[in-house]
Amino acid sequence: MNIFDTNSDHRQIHTIAETNRFLTKMYALMGGAVMISALVAYLTMNVFSTALMNLPATIIWLILLVPLGLSLGISFKANRNPAAALVMLIFLAAIYGFEFALIAGFYTGTQITSAFISAATVFIAMAIFGTFTKRDLSNWNSYLSAALFGFMVAWLVNLFLRNPAVTYLFSFIGVIIFTGLVASDANKMKAIYNNYGDQLSSNGLAILGALQLYLDFINIFMFLLEIFGGNGNRRN
Repeated sequence: MNIFDTNSDHRQIHTIAETNRFLTKMYALMGGAVMISALVAYLTMNVFSTALMNLPATIIWLILLVPLGLSLGISFKANRNPAAALVMLIFLAAIYGFEFALIAGFYTGTQITSAFISAATVFIAMAIFGTFTKRDLSNWNSYLSAALFGFMVAWLVNLFLRNPAVTYLFSFIGVIIFTGLVASDANKMKAIYNNYGDQLSSNGLAILGALQLYLDFINIFMFLLEIFGGNGNRRN
């Protein structure tokens, strides 16, 4: 949900240097979240693997649901209490790292590395485009959000049907949707800061932008992992 009108005639209030500092902070927070996820995934697989195997299934399912609540919490708290939102972002990244450790056992190291490098390359390219383009990408966000809603409904239906071919096809569609969202979200956060940064906490906006971009990256990575591990090439 976009509560800001990026097409408004609100006067730009920040210098290029101020905007660059904001963007640097946002991307640093996003990169830090990715690093936390990678570190937690590594520690879970290599240091705490025995404890992981002994966790009750109920606890694992609860942990899988935590990111949804944390994402909502960050969205509501980012501008009211940036410090609390930052703590929740760190916790969210750690939870996703734990979840990656659960998933990683189904893939080879080569597949995981290939998916991560590909996701990082796609993310960097689209983030640069979204940040520096002179075009207004707000229409992208509207269309992609609608496409994402329809995609999630179809994905949930297929979750019960368990059709491997459809799952594989959905992975490509997911990559396309979230690749577009990287550019539109980067463009949107820059516009919000330029137009409303005097009314809102810049730290809060940076955390909110980092959350959106982090989730975009994670989804691209997961769908690419499904693609690289598809067609029966997963680890048995």
